[in-house]
Amino acid sequence: MTTPTTTTATTTATAPAGAASPQTPPASAPLIRLCDYAPPAFLVDRVDLEIDFAEQGAIVSATLALRRNPQSSDTSAPLLLDGAELETLSLALDGVELPPARHRLTADSLTITDLPDACTLTTRVRIQPDSNTHLSGLYRSADGYFTQCEAQGFRRITWFPDRPDVMARFTVTLHAERERLPVLLANGNPVGSGDEAPAMPGGAARHWARWQDPFPKPSYLFAVVAARLDVLRDEFLTASGRRVQLAIYVEPGKLDQCGHAMAALKQAMRWDEQRFGLECDLDHYMIVAVGDFNMGAMENKGLNIFNTKYVLARPDLATDHDYEGIDRVVAHEYFHNWTGNRVTCRDWFQLSLKEGLTVFRDQEFGADVHQPSVARIREVRTLRAAQFPEDAGPMRHPVRPSAYVEINNFYTATVYEKGAEVVRMIHTLLGEDAFRAGMDLYFARHDGQAVTCEDFVSAMADASNVDLAQFMRWYERAGTPRLVARGQHDPVTQRYTLTLTQLPPAPVAGEAESSTAAAADAPTPLHIPVTLGLLGADGADLPLRLAGEDAGASAPTTRTLSLTATTQKFVFEGITATPAPSLLRNFSAPVRLDLPASDDELALRMAHDSDAFNRWEAGQQLASRLILGAAARLSALPANADESVAAREVAANEWPESFANAAARILDAVIDGTSADPAFAAEALALPSEATLAEEMTVVDPDALFAARMGLRRFLGTRLSERLHTLYDALAPSGSYLPTSADAGRRALRHLCLDLIAAADAEAGCALAARQFAAADNMSDQYAALVLLAHHGGAAAEQALADFHARWRHEALALDKWLLAQATSRRPDTLAVVRRLLAHADFDLRNPNKVYALLRGFGANHVRFHAADGAGYRFLAEQTLALDAINPQVAARLARCFDRWRRFDAGRQAQARAALERLAAHAGLSRDVAEIVSRALG
Repeated sequence: MTTPTTTTATTTATAPAGAASPQTPPASAPLIRLCDYAPPAFLVDRVDLEIDFAEQGAIVSATLALRRNPQSSDTSAPLLLDGAELETLSLALDGVELPPARHRLTADSLTITDLPDACTLTTRVRIQPDSNTHLSGLYRSADGYFTQCEAQGFRRITWFPDRPDVMARFTVTLHAERERLPVLLANGNPVGSGDEAPAMPGGAARHWARWQDPFPKPSYLFAVVAARLDVLRDEFLTASGRRVQLAIYVEPGKLDQCGHAMAALKQAMRWDEQRFGLECDLDHYMIVAVGDFNMGAMENKGLNIFNTKYVLARPDLATDHDYEGIDRVVAHEYFHNWTGNRVTCRDWFQLSLKEGLTVFRDQEFGADVHQPSVARIREVRTLRAAQFPEDAGPMRHPVRPSAYVEINNFYTATVYEKGAEVVRMIHTLLGEDAFRAGMDLYFARHDGQAVTCEDFVSAMADASNVDLAQFMRWYERAGTPRLVARGQHDPVTQRYTLTLTQLPPAPVAGEAESSTAAAADAPTPLHIPVTLGLLGADGADLPLRLAGEDAGASAPTTRTLSLTATTQKFVFEGITATPAPSLLRNFSAPVRLDLPASDDELALRMAHDSDAFNRWEAGQQLASRLILGAAARLSALPANADESVAAREVAANEWPESFANAAARILDAVIDGTSADPAFAAEALALPSEATLAEEMTVVDPDALFAARMGLRRFLGTRLSERLHTLYDALAPSGSYLPTSADAGRRALRHLCLDLIAAADAEAGCALAARQFAAADNMSDQYAALVLLAHHGGAAAEQALADFHARWRHEALALDKWLLAQATSRRPDTLAVVRRLLAHADFDLRNPNKVYALLRGFGANHVRFHAADGAGYRFLAEQTLALDAINPQVAARLARCFDRWRRFDAGRQAQARAALERLAAHAGLSRDVAEIVSRALG
């Protein structure tokens, strides 16, 4: 499953050192612990399910073929089934009505006692999908009925042991009115369909369809769709010569927007065959797009259900970012067919077993089909903007958490993005061939099973003969480790000694003292792969020969060191002069690096490092150093009621010409053709985000940080004005829009040029933006201009916003962009605008995409959400509470905007705490939101 994208993205039992401390769960919410895992008492071999979509709700009949689990230690344990909001109509065991004395029924459980070792249970329930605003289980959207069962939605459909280690073969029969719901889909392959009699004489014509999944699956992978949809069909010829029927279903009238998704699916299928030898195993593979969906997409076996955001695209409606997102998400859900479906999780603590591994796979796919260096840079940007703060905040938890209250709250950046980094480190340590051998062994051992993270790592270790026992600590340790690197050169012996030390993560504010003390001891070091190079004075890579190695053999210029102790020394021979170390090439480990470097050293790496990631990283470090220094000076100035922070920034800061010169060299390389990489140039000149920079501040001053960052942008725009205008004109579109990486890179650099032009001269920049908006024949150019105008405001912005809405008022995804542009505006009146938009006819609190665009978009607006008067905090707390009554999962994600409140000054902390305490005091708060708020308050 793909989590919803951010607009920028645990409690433990017997926690290992460095893990978050145990917390008190919200009232009446039990703490679920990994150490309490026990196999289910019963397994389900087969499920025959019938769903009749009626006017007064849906009737669900389920027949379960049960047998006692030989792995269960309690041979007399009762059968425990999960349920939620089910109206139970009948229960029968082996065809005989179950007497009341044999079962106990509560609102969320059905317990049946004295069962034989093998039996058949039949249940019949009524559910109300039309009133299901949680969008979990079976629910109604505009065009019909859809399901979302991960993590625990299947219990909202029928009584079942709703846990991932119960895997069954499903046969599903759907009944509905033909005219109202002409499309009837379920997992697997179609095995029958036809007409049936009306529900009553003279009633609407009805039909039925039966689907059978030949593979056992857990209930979270169950899916059905009954709706009025259009379909795009295609087929794929597998490497073994099988023909797989492909179909993408979309709301009526949208067929012209799903061609790219179909092409992305076929590309992903071919890539998985070539890279991992994995073929599609079904005769039919379907994607269904729905506008009301909590997540990004869901990998249900053979019937993927997607948020429309990751299916629909047309040049005039979708940006380059949207096109790439479709590529990655379609691939991600398809790759789950093996890493998640064929081999699934034993329990929800193992969530990263499927998600972290599949994110790594979709990242590798993205690197192969797009630009590898730029793809990696963007991945690390996301990691630092979303996961590093999470690792340092109240929701800190290991990649495999050891306890939770609500599993939906653990679909986090740590599970996904850091989980992918953990898999990437295994790939780095083993190499491509051994990693592939490990994957092959993993599937050979565990196909059709529900397994653990240990099973995956064991397969990798056994296939490669590499001991990964110490490496397993990455799954158990919370927080971001610190890597301290110090180098010393001896000109006499021509040796360079690199000393690496790993330190535990910094303690989290509000964390229990006992946990902090345990983390400080750090008795068990991690296994950290450190990929590095050494640069000479001319910027060229030096040969890396470790002391004791054969002097006659050629030495590599990049190599990976294994840091397995708290401190280790690595000695390189034949180094004639002090080198500039290039550490963590390609970001080989998710750590915070402490490596002293002068501005000259950073400039050298920025200009010459052979590793593209570290060239970019050097520039980011230089920019961060400048912005943070300027923000600190601004924060130290006495407040002046008659002078804005931005005005003081102009007078208080002088920016170094050397930084502008470094940026000029990047632009000149594109202008004169010595670099044909506009995409990298755009990334290199994009300054670190305020959220990322805030993580480096002891006390965050959002106003000073905002002013300092804007000041550096203005400085660059002024000093590079001629080059920026030259490139802006040279990169103008010369043909029809194509969503290729090369074209997208040129557009990205052109948009950055426009942004810097406007930073230096708002009037000139906005005039260019208005012309670009009016002339654009694609959404990438149009939306970039709209965002810039929305930041600056004025008559041109109002006109562009009005024109955009008028043109796209019938396109939901375009209107999400319209909302987001206003919610993320830097203007001081942004909160007032967002409040007005709440009442707009095109905003719907029940639609997650609208909530993510407007409300979470505002929560990601660093300077406006964290306003000193606390208005942003109060507003988001109000909206979280209103949303909690409708959709607790989405409300909990909105509440995560408060994660870093303790990092700010005392005044902001008081305002944020008051907002959180008002939330916590509300009677009837959902378990989802209660856990987030409880952990935030500590």
